[in-house]
Amino acid sequence: MFIDNVAVEVKAGNGGNGVVSFRREKYEDKGGPNGGDGGTGGSVVFVASERVNTLAKFRYKKLVEARAGKDGSSQNRRGPSADDELVEVPVGTQFYDDGQLLFDLTEPGQRYVAAEGGMGGFGNAHFKSSTRQAPKVAERGTPGEHKELRLELKLIADAAIVGLPNAGKSTFLSVVSNAKPQIADYAFTTLNPNLGVVDHRGESILLADIPGLIEGAHAGKGLGHDFLRHVERTKAVLHLIDVYGADPLGSYQTIRSELEKYSEVLAGLPEVIAFTKCEGLDDDIQTMLQKDFVKLTKNKTVHFISSQAGLGIEPLLDELRQTLQTKTQQEVEERSDDIHVFELSQTEKQDSWHIRRKSKRFIITGTKIETFAQKTYFDDFHSVQRLEDIMHKFGILKQLDSMGYEPGQAVVFGDPEIGRITL
Repeated sequence: MFIDNVAVEVKAGNGGNGVVSFRREKYEDKGGPNGGDGGTGGSVVFVASERVNTLAKFRYKKLVEARAGKDGSSQNRRGPSADDELVEVPVGTQFYDDGQLLFDLTEPGQRYVAAEGGMGGFGNAHFKSSTRQAPKVAERGTPGEHKELRLELKLIADAAIVGLPNAGKSTFLSVVSNAKPQIADYAFTTLNPNLGVVDHRGESILLADIPGLIEGAHAGKGLGHDFLRHVERTKAVLHLIDVYGADPLGSYQTIRSELEKYSEVLAGLPEVIAFTKCEGLDDDIQTMLQKDFVKLTKNKTVHFISSQAGLGIEPLLDELRQTLQTKTQQEVEERSDDIHVFELSQTEKQDSWHIRRKSKRFIITGTKIETFAQKTYFDDFHSVQRLEDIMHKFGILKQLDSMGYEPGQAVVFGDPEIGRITL
């Protein structure tokens, strides 16, 4: 079954905990700290693969979860890190969070870390110094990221074959490529997009047969949105029209109107046009149609083809090949003019923090201070004391005093809450 739109929950593994441990040897009853660090949790990583062409695997598997890292142990043994959870998805998969595009897998082998594994906590051996010979503090591992994402598949093809139902799109694709779509002499035979590779004059052209569009497709009628989004990535449109339809010129105008209403990008794609099923078509009728079409479209050219009889196929593919080459060259020139500006203040954002007062509680938020809070054992005196030292270095304690903090009031870390202390 062709599935191209799914909701998926991704959960990375938690980091392992660091431990407090001291050497206990026969002639050294007060050995130094040797508590090991926790291992890193596994990340959830999506990999673009040509071996899959649908998101059907997520239809019943809504949770993708990676394993947690192991806790550290004595004798400075670090806990093993968990392997990343690698998930293959089709090339062309996009990842959305609350409607915002996060990543777009457009090349085979490309990877996207959708949820990053938690960091392992330090064991007490990490905190030994010249002034602190026997530290009794260790860190908890941080939680792995947990997200709810929407995955959308947009087929990546050189050209999309569009047209009204029963315009001969699937037949054309089966004749010129290696694709074997379902074909029958009635409308809506094709219910899912099909891909086919055309080998023409030493070059390969990837075609996508888009199921028949109807009037109102831009507004979702007849699954229009589901089909039209697969056209968005293509470089050109191959528009096929049934020459024996009730109104061939009107059919062309209907599809053009739907493309324009759905997206300016689609409407602006280069277009190659052909009347289909033209075997046995009278020359006079062909000449008349050609004149009417040129007049309607302001001098656009149109081909007359028959997929069954193999008529007009080569000239049509020649024009399509030339159109794609021109479009590719334009894209290269446009990319060379692009200047990408990267924000360089990420470290400052991570170091920043904010305090707000809510009733008798003081809520502290900020990437770095919340990470330290996640690593804190709030039921352990030494661990909490270390967190207070960090708050002092960050200037948080000074800010709490200026905001009227009184001893015994709760200081909460994170929103939602990670943990709390009183000073």
